[in-house]
Order: sequence, then C-alpha cells, then structure tokens
Amino acid sequence: MKVDVWSDIACPWCYIGKRRFAEGARRFTEATGRAVEVEYHAFELAPDTPVDFEGSEVDFLVHHKGMSEERVRSMLDGMSATAKDEGLAYDFANLRHTKTFRAHELLHHAKAHGLQEPLKERLLRAYFTEGLHLVHVDQLADLAAEVGLDRDEAAAVLEEERYTGAVLDDMALAQRLGIRGVPFYVIDQRYGVSGAQPAEVFEEALTRAAAPPEQEGDEA
Repeated sequence: MKVDVWSDIACPWCYIGKRRFAEGARRFTEATGRAVEVEYHAFELAPDTPVDFEGSEVDFLVHHKGMSEERVRSMLDGMSATAKDEGLAYDFANLRHTKTFRAHELLHHAKAHGLQEPLKERLLRAYFTEGLHLVHVDQLADLAAEVGLDRDEAAAVLEEERYTGAVLDDMALAQRLGIRGVPFYVIDQRYGVSGAQPAEVFEEALTRAAAPPEQEGDEA
C-alpha cells in the first residue's frame, strides 16, 4: 500500500500527523498483514519566511502573519499540549523559524538512498524540539550524517541545488491536486485525507483503499 504525504518540517500538525498516521498504519498492517510504504513530498507552509529570521515563533506569527500576541500564545500552548499527547515535546520558545526549501531538497536526496523517513523524523525533532536552525548547509549535512547519509555528499547536493527541480515538481503537483494545507495524505493514488486525523481515521482509510472495488461502498 503506497501513501504519498505532502508535509513541511515547519508544520506542527505535520509532526503530530506523522505520529497518528504511523499508529493507524501499524493497526492496518497488524489487521491485514499488508505493509504501508510512505513517500514524503515537499510543501512550503510559509514560503515567504526569511532564511535568517531573527525572533521567536511568537514574533514571527505576530509580525509576519498579523495575529495578536494573545492569540498566538494561546494557540502555541494548545499545540504543545496536543503534541504532548502524541509523545512529542515542542519547544516554541527556542524554535528557529526559517525557510524550509533546502531541507526539502535534502529529503529528496535521502529518498534516493532509502533514508527519507529517518531523515524526516530527525528534521522534525531538530526543528520543534531542539531549536536547530535548519537552513545552513553545515547543520543540515550534520543531521544527514546522523541518519546514515554521507555528510560530504549531502553538503554537495545542497550546495549544487541538485534537487531544486524535484522540490518544485512536488509543489506543482500539490497545486494541481488542490492541496492547500498540510499534512495531506494520498492513499493508493485514490483517496485523499487532509490534516492530522486520529489514528482510527487513517486506519479506516487504508482499509477502504485495500478493499476490492466491489467492496469499497459508495462513500469510500
């Protein structure tokens, strides 16, 4: 079962959705014996983000998105509580907001070496939990090496922008599919699931996609 996921490492719901989807996929595999293959695709949630934004997450949302500070703080507190329920420790106070295009390039490189999933997990943890600045080549290459990629090659890939076209292709496909927010899951090229849904929703969607056509039902 193939699932294509559009997401961004700067999207707090994408990290939560990753945990929930993994649980739904685990249940599906346990019930059916069928494995789930996941491929991640690039999506920039805030493409206008400065590369070296100086300020906190609160500053960014207040000044760049026009939200009130009170609303932002309440929203981040709620998001942190939701993340905690999934075993994630968000640290918005130390988060380094930045443009994520380069990280998406690195994820394409990791995919070519069969290491996309562990790198995706490492980047999300680095961004939301460790407060790392995920835009500079040296920092990204270090993280690539942690998951088993060759550090020098990863750095060269980023310096030479080898996967710029692949990232742009992902974003163009998202636009053609009408994807306007992430995370977004396309199951078996037939079913779309939007948002960080509960695990049981993902399990049900996978089960429906796995059913023979005559068993899918009118609302599958």
